[in-house]
Amino acid sequence: MILTVTLNTALDVTYRVDRLRPHGSNRVRAKAERAGGKGVNVARVLRALGREAVVTGFAGGTAGAALRRELAEAGLPERLLPIAGETRRTVAVVDESAGDTTLLLEPGPTVPAEDWERMLHHLGRLLPGAAAVVLSGSLPPGVPEDAYGRLVRLAHDHGVPAVVDADGAALRAALAAGPDLVKPNADELAAATGLADPAAAAAALLDGGAAAVVASLGPDGLIASTPQGSWRARPPRPLAGNPTGAGDAAVAALTLGLVDATPWPQRLAEAVALSAAAVRAPLAGDFDPDVHRRLRPLVDVRPLHPPRSA
Repeated sequence: MILTVTLNTALDVTYRVDRLRPHGSNRVRAKAERAGGKGVNVARVLRALGREAVVTGFAGGTAGAALRRELAEAGLPERLLPIAGETRRTVAVVDESAGDTTLLLEPGPTVPAEDWERMLHHLGRLLPGAAAVVLSGSLPPGVPEDAYGRLVRLAHDHGVPAVVDADGAALRAALAAGPDLVKPNADELAAATGLADPAAAAAALLDGGAAAVVASLGPDGLIASTPQGSWRARPPRPLAGNPTGAGDAAVAALTLGLVDATPWPQRLAEAVALSAAAVRAPLAGDFDPDVHRRLRPLVDVRPLHPPRSA
């Protein structure tokens, strides 16, 4: 079982419009509402790949109840911790004409200190049954900045590898705990290191404490820095669509590679193919299996540097 932790869960609302007109009226052609948050999306992808995943995090209020119902309907096991605050909503507006998506992200409910302590005890009960834990997404107000660092240490206390997909202070605090993998995107990577070159920035995060670093470069694929070597992985061509769940699909693939001890070039090829297939799906957490299958052997993975031990 892979445990996904989404401290700032969300009820995702997706609107699709023929053409987005800023500052004007937009007629919605289709609407979808489902449980969201980065860890929830990771769990959906894992389940579609035939692997067991359990969702946990905070959920509260009317939106939290709707989130739980949707997870049950989707067949995704959850061990969400109830809180008094209202779970946030996120809104994605998909412009069909441009293939672009505009996101509106609420900050989330304030989590009291006692609820954060309850979460630590809650995870301490769940971790012994996990093959890996994925810690992803923003931190809700009230949760300390070093939350992911504490959770990485808690996972390691139980012998469970930890994957972190975060940014800013949450990412920097996690590095000190030695996560088994961090997966920032290009902007998060640059912000965390102050370096414009992705390869140098990924290597800096590796030096900062991560056991491995894989950064999303959007339609240009991934870059990885590990003690075994560094690689650049590219899809055969960029794909237009909804990118909001692409990074989460990559995290799902990379977590499976960690659990299964897959060689790094294969992990990266799978992550790029699955990420691209997610872009072609209408909703975050889904992917197009035909695109995934077709692209997997076409991903170009090339070494950048030799292993550090060499």
